[in-house]
Amino acid sequence: MLSLWALFLSAFGAATLLPLQSEAVLVGLLLREPHAWLCLLLVATLGNVLGSVVNWLLGRAIEHLRDKRWFPFGASQLERAQQRYQRWGPWSLLLSWMPVIGDPLTLIAGILREPFWRFLLLVTLAKGGRYLVVVMMTLGWFHTR
Repeated sequence: MLSLWALFLSAFGAATLLPLQSEAVLVGLLLREPHAWLCLLLVATLGNVLGSVVNWLLGRAIEHLRDKRWFPFGASQLERAQQRYQRWGPWSLLLSWMPVIGDPLTLIAGILREPFWRFLLLVTLAKGGRYLVVVMMTLGWFHTR
């Protein structure tokens, strides 16, 4: 049970602004307990999606937080992410799994008042899909004989 919490917290933190690598935790747990792949996939996805929800909520409140010293994104980073998001609209959230651009995209979705149901659907597909690929690669499901 402790390992599931560690996976959840690493996935949650990785989706926020903390420099965590949830994939490494997932791979380690998969190698130790390959039979639990579905549970591990669901826990990692849930944690990562909930971390993105925090970003979306921060985006909704950005006007009050933007000038805080601890705020992790500069004005130019926010502007670039906003331009990308406006160019591709909600479909850009399918890239929310990617390092570097994924977190700002989820924040921008909140700033631009993306409806929560669509945000949740697209981010869950993106992040769950990434973890599924990690599971498949770790367990050798791509290996053909």
